[in-house]
Amino acid sequence: MKAKDYNGTIKTFPAVPKSYGNIIGGFDLLSDSELQGYGFYNLVTPEYNDSIQELGDISFDSDNNQFVYAIVDITWEETLAELKAQQITVAKNAASDSLRHTDWVIIRDTELGNTTSQAILDSRAVVRTACDAHEVAINALADKAAVMSYLITY
Repeated sequence: MKAKDYNGTIKTFPAVPKSYGNIIGGFDLLSDSELQGYGFYNLVTPEYNDSIQELGDISFDSDNNQFVYAIVDITWEETLAELKAQQITVAKNAASDSLRHTDWVIIRDTELGNTTSQAILDSRAVVRTACDAHEVAINALADKAAVMSYLITY
């Protein structure tokens, strides 16, 4: 991706245009150094955590001859307690989705009076234990960024 500064307004280009200015066709075939002569520089997207950060404005990094996005920390209007409650709900919904795969077995075995296999009972217990552990871990977090970047897996 390239970018060019037009008198303080930075325009991004997903691809170099085929034609530009007095060059009709083949502009996209120019080398990076030739493109820089026309003000087209690489646009770099730095690594960031999209759970707690977002891309900000683009600026020119003259040390590296490239445009770069600023990384901005996300701010949340919700309180820490509200964000924790949201993340706990996410954890519980993920656990529910995981358990849903074997719910039919539990219902069938209950209706028919069958014994459910220990492997299924154990796998469901693991999910419930993990969900409880996620809730405890989320409640122990002390700031909003930690809550929002907490990874929930099953």
